[in-house]
Amino acid sequence: MKMHDKPTGSFVALVTPMNEDGTIDISGFKNLIQFQQENGTSAVLIMGSTGEVSMLTTDEKKQIISETSKMKSEKIKIYFGCTGNNTESTIEMVKFAKNQGADGAIIAAPSYVCASRENIKDYVLEVCDSTDLPIGFYNNPPRINTDLHWNDLIEISKHPNMVVLKESTTRVGQVAQMCLAKPDISIMCCCSPNLGLIVPTMSLGGHGTANMTGNIIPKELSIISKPWENYADATKFKDEYLKNLDILHFAYSSINPVPIKTLMRAIGLPAGPLRKPLKPISKSSLNAGIELLSKLSLDKSYGYKINMNKVA
Repeated sequence: MKMHDKPTGSFVALVTPMNEDGTIDISGFKNLIQFQQENGTSAVLIMGSTGEVSMLTTDEKKQIISETSKMKSEKIKIYFGCTGNNTESTIEMVKFAKNQGADGAIIAAPSYVCASRENIKDYVLEVCDSTDLPIGFYNNPPRINTDLHWNDLIEISKHPNMVVLKESTTRVGQVAQMCLAKPDISIMCCCSPNLGLIVPTMSLGGHGTANMTGNIIPKELSIISKPWENYADATKFKDEYLKNLDILHFAYSSINPVPIKTLMRAIGLPAGPLRKPLKPISKSSLNAGIELLSKLSLDKSYGYKINMNKVA
């Protein structure tokens, strides 16, 4: 048995809210975490891909970790993306997060390196050995060009500090083999309908989704991400997934987090500008997203206030 609690349900990767001058909006983080806590989210990931982590400076990362760690509560876990550009820098950031009071850290393979599977497996285990903080691994080949096989994932899942896997491939077979092995970790997938992993992951016994669409529809993602215990859970999943499928597609209509952060800014959620070179989606695309929210009355249920002037 693992000594750590394993996250289940909706694990939302937050955007990084920014002020108009591009600095980090710490109060915005507080509002976003509170919003997630009030709407059924089990855990949040700060400084993931959705959080534009690759464009944050080291000082900004440490500022975010230090300030948002103070926002913890018993109702929601706060994890941080701690991947560095090598093993040592990843360990350094994981240790910093641990010292600041983080609930856990998520790591991926260092980008641009294109290391072998064996190298990345050893990297993950070395990071896990360096701490007693709960660790999650993000298998994300579209972003980093390194892809671990299920045998690698099963092996790293045996480490006592490894608690969650986020799979972002298109391989249903990979998820099936992981669920068959029943490792002592939470098995999650991203919420992209293009990758097509949500339905098989949840139906095969997965434990939730590590998602970014929960930034705007957290209640709905908490239902979609609930592990199935009975037929009623499966039925609720089906209904909620199909109802919100168009919004999931919108969220992935351009590179993450461009659509979701543009929409958040337009509907009054703390988001602020994207960091360049990223730019907002077009006005026509944004209007399509707003129409989807209106069609499902989500603007009313969440009290969103549309302000197109905030998007530029």
